[in-house]
Amino acid sequence: MNKKISASLAGALLVVGLGIAPAAPAATAAAPYCGITWGSVADHSAGMATAQLTNVRTGQHSCYDRMVIDLKGKVKGYDVRYVNAVYTEGQGKHVPLAGAADLQIVVYAPAYNGSGTPTYNPSNRTHAKNVAGYRTFRQVAFLGSFEGQSSFGLGVRARLPFRTFVITGPGNTSRLVIDVAHRW
Repeated sequence: MNKKISASLAGALLVVGLGIAPAAPAATAAAPYCGITWGSVADHSAGMATAQLTNVRTGQHSCYDRMVIDLKGKVKGYDVRYVNAVYTEGQGKHVPLAGAADLQIVVYAPAYNGSGTPTYNPSNRTHAKNVAGYRTFRQVAFLGSFEGQSSFGLGVRARLPFRTFVITGPGNTSRLVIDVAHRW
């Protein structure tokens, strides 16, 4: 019997009530969540900058949560990775983060100008941004700025895929963007 007749016969038998149904179509591989193909391994770019960290923003998207670090000048280097714990710059004090995984973000740029005046100084360093209600982010902590680099601890719900990239402009500004997916 050819396949076309078999499928028709099985469909007719089901209609008649004999309980025989046509075969289900072959399974296909599941597509990645939201088309995301990121991973969870460290991402870095070498190079120190004369840029100065000026602000940090967060936002929610349908497939990921986003953190944006604004700089006056060009981002030249960064290091973003999952770690067992995060520590303050210079002093090395442990900063516990909410969530099941800690993402450490180091930007090779200071959060102060040439005379040592802070260019970024949140009123609450352990909760630098309010991320209550976010699907993935649990806490954003500013770990400080020391010897030309600035660090953040990002507490996330779980060790999830992330990506980092740099946006330049407008003018002499740039942004380091960190996206963390809501799930694998």
